[in-house]
Amino acid sequence: MALSKKPVTDKLTKEELAKLEKNIKSYHENIIKAKEEIGKIVIGQDAVVESVFKAIFSNGHILFEGVPGLAKTLLVRTVSQSMGSSFARIQFTPDLLPSDITGLTSYQKEKGFYIIKGPVFAHFILADEINRAPPKVQSALLEAMQEKQVTIGHETLKLPFPFFVMATQNPLEQVGTYPLPEAQIDRFLFKINVTYPSIENEMEVLNKNMTIHKFEHFDVKPVFTPETITQIQEDVKKVYLAPKIERYLVTIVDSTRHPEKYKLKQGKYIEFGASPRASIGLFISAKANALLNGRTFVIPEDVKNVAYDVLRHRLLLTYEGQAENITTEQIIKEILHKIPVP
Repeated sequence: MALSKKPVTDKLTKEELAKLEKNIKSYHENIIKAKEEIGKIVIGQDAVVESVFKAIFSNGHILFEGVPGLAKTLLVRTVSQSMGSSFARIQFTPDLLPSDITGLTSYQKEKGFYIIKGPVFAHFILADEINRAPPKVQSALLEAMQEKQVTIGHETLKLPFPFFVMATQNPLEQVGTYPLPEAQIDRFLFKINVTYPSIENEMEVLNKNMTIHKFEHFDVKPVFTPETITQIQEDVKKVYLAPKIERYLVTIVDSTRHPEKYKLKQGKYIEFGASPRASIGLFISAKANALLNGRTFVIPEDVKNVAYDVLRHRLLLTYEGQAENITTEQIIKEILHKIPVP
């Protein structure tokens, strides 16, 4: 039975629910403004921008994949500007060292030992072409992504809050690239595929490209602040998700582990299913999707809307599946079609 009426949650009082509704209305107005600011530069990537907002409000990291030249770097920089937050870009290369990311301990006779903070100390981190660096360097981000802190020498330092890692991955070149360890891939809440623009959008890009304009010329105004983002993340947690929908999203994840139980035709191509972190990702990002749509409660469509971004990098395919060019998107599509909607 589909949810047609606004459910009542026993987790919030009437006053708290009224406050949440008021906050969401305010956020919705600012989200529209932020999209307008981002749209000054980023053309034809509305779905990608929408997914970025969901990840930010879910307090999750993003892995972008797409061929070079699709404005992935520009997108992250523009989003951070509209969020009123600090931004740092790290270009991953084969000769990069972990200390180039986190920072290091130095010494001067006058000062003694002191810490030089690396570029990771910013709200938005763009890890550009992360698969160009060896695993040892990639793992330098793991503590930062999971614990929101880094260890330099004998000191552990907290990172600015909120903190997001948005990494780009080049799917084309093989020489000089290193596949990301599965443990690190699982740390990303979303994997977003960035695709080519339409002809109309690309014609508009011609007149707004960075070759003839500087970033500052577009005057992207900050709409949010780090404090506002943190508040939105707290309100996302308050969005109501009914037990029936909890079971629905967990069943989706379970079907990736036991495809035979759900009679999935393409289940034979799954080597390993999604981890419990996928269930958690669906849980929180479905709430963020509801908030973005101005609701204080989750409906099944919210789960479906985030399923591809949450699951596409968490399904490992068999060699047979890879040889037959089966994609995780095809499998997710079948799962969403076959799992009954509550």
